[in-house]
This record gives sequence, structure tokens and C-alpha cells, in this order.
Amino acid sequence: MKIAIATDAWHPQVNGVVRSLAMTAARLLEIGHEVKVIEPSPFRTIACPTYPEIRLALGAGSGVEAMLDAAEPDAIHIATEGPIGWAARGWCLKRGRQFTTSFHTRFPDYVAMRTGIPTDWIWPVMRRFHRPAKRTFAVTKSLAEELEKRGIGPIHHWPLGVDLSQFNPAVAPHPALQSLPRPIMLNVGRVAVEKNIEAFLNCPVPGSKVVVGGGPALEALQARYPETLFMGVRHGAELASIYRAADVFVFPSLTDTFGLVNIEALACGLPVASYPASGPLDILGPDGRGVHAGKRRIGGVDRYLAAAVQRALTADRVACAAEARHYGWDRCTDRFLEGLATDAPLYLDQRAEAA
Repeated sequence: MKIAIATDAWHPQVNGVVRSLAMTAARLLEIGHEVKVIEPSPFRTIACPTYPEIRLALGAGSGVEAMLDAAEPDAIHIATEGPIGWAARGWCLKRGRQFTTSFHTRFPDYVAMRTGIPTDWIWPVMRRFHRPAKRTFAVTKSLAEELEKRGIGPIHHWPLGVDLSQFNPAVAPHPALQSLPRPIMLNVGRVAVEKNIEAFLNCPVPGSKVVVGGGPALEALQARYPETLFMGVRHGAELASIYRAADVFVFPSLTDTFGLVNIEALACGLPVASYPASGPLDILGPDGRGVHAGKRRIGGVDRYLAAAVQRALTADRVACAAEARHYGWDRCTDRFLEGLATDAPLYLDQRAEAA
């Protein structure tokens, strides 16, 4: 099957959306599908206000249309609500083509936090964007329920995944963390206001705090918290080794729809501490035992972050890795394919055909 994925989020951006889409595209290619990713690099771009790592394509309409015409896709998935997403949406509507969308980011919340614009002013734009879609993909069931209440739907549950060959308990711990005072508390992600990182940095738990990632708040936080080890952006095997060297992963975000870093941490056997917010709560469960009928705790959830950290420090690291195995990319890719809108025959695995 020929699949087109239109996205404003792509390399060299470093975030969970890009990792998820890139892994999905790679897995689709591996099992015999043709994939065309339509992303910003072929276009003239400008930096997104307050988020310069995201490049917004200028005048992308005709270029996106030409790419879709040339690709002749059987299915079109629009992953983001940016210029490329809107252009792909317009192409589908003009040609009477079915398409699907996904809701990766709480864009209304991010805009509100950065500009002061009320979220209720942004949700009508979100509804307008997603309304013509055959289905909108949501990464958790609680997000699906929220979107339906907001007038977006029908919803298809598409859980994200983790590369278990790279993130696993067999990885050697990173040497840069070995001599730090224990416990080592780790946060990985974009260093920005919407991630609520200051709640982690102010958390009154003895030990060492480590932050991996970059973003607009990095320099200010480095100056204010000199006792914290800021390691910058790390990828792949090195990132996995950092997870392995820590004692607890602390996820203070109140706005994430999922938090891919949470399952990366769990896959490495690292317990997770979080607030009881949707996203991490959909992974850890309200009792910290996960959402797949596990008997042992894989983390701590509490409205007091310090209490969540202390609880997570006593969690079972073997159970953490076992829970993460429910998020392998084969299952996630199958769910992606099942949600697509297409008139072509739907083959979840075309390897036999390709052979």
C-alpha cells in the first residue's frame, strides 16, 4: 500500500512526535509498504514563534499538492496542524479523498502558556482542522475521551511504541552519572515552560538531578540551578545508557498527551514518578502498577512530586521492563494501519507479497 504522511514535525527536531513518526515510517517500509513523508525540509521555512526548533513551511500549498499528486497514495495521514498539515488537508478536500489525522500535542494549552491566549479560543481551530477526517488518532484512551468531549472524532486509539532493541535493561550505564550522589533523578525532554521542569528541579528529595534535552529555557535554568547536571540533547544508545544509570525518572509535565520518554525509561528498567496527569497516568496507572494488569509497582503517582519520587524509588525495575514490552513497535504499527482510511486492500504485513 502507498501511504503518505504529512507532518510539520520532522528531523532535525528532537521530540517524541518526530521519534514516533520516524519509527512508524521505518517500520511500515520494513513490512513492505511504500511511504512518502511530506515534511518541511524541501520548503522555505521560518522559525515557529517561541519554538524556534520547529520550522514552519512557507507557501507549502502547491508543493504539498504536487508531492501528493506524484505519490498517488492509497492512504493519507496528516500528523500535525501546521502549514503542511493544512495544505495536505486542502488537497484531500479538493479531490474528495478520505484522510486521517492525529492529535499529538495539546496545542491549545501550549499556546495559552506561552501567549496568555485562552485555550477556548484555540479549540475551535482544532475542531475545524480535524472535523473532515475519517478518524483522528489519539495515543491514550483518556485523550480520546477528552477529544470526543471537545467535539473531535471519531477517535482511533493509536498507542505509541519504543524501540526495545535499543532501550532495554541490558544497556551499560552511562559513566558520566556513575559518581553522582544517589539517588539519581533524571528528566529527559524539551527544556521549555510547558514541561514544568522547575517542579522537578525544586523537588525536595536528596540526591542528584540530571536533565537531558535542549530548549528555550535551558540557559535560564542552568543559571538558576547550578547543582543540576544538564547534559544537553542525547540520542539513541547514549540516551538509553543514561536511563540505565539513573534511579528514578521524574516526569513533571501536566500537558503531555503521552510522554514517549516514560516508556523509554521503563524499557530500560527505570521507574517513573509523575503527577496524576493524563499522559503519564495512562502509562503508570493510578496505583503505579501500569495498565496491563501488573502486580508490582513500576513507579509512583502523587499530587506531591516528592512523594511520587519516593514511591518510585521502591518500585520493581524488572516489572518496569516487563510493562514496556507491551509497547513494541509491531503492535503500534498494526494499530496505525488499522486506523487508516483507504479504498485499497489493507495488508498489515506485506512481506509475503514483497517476497
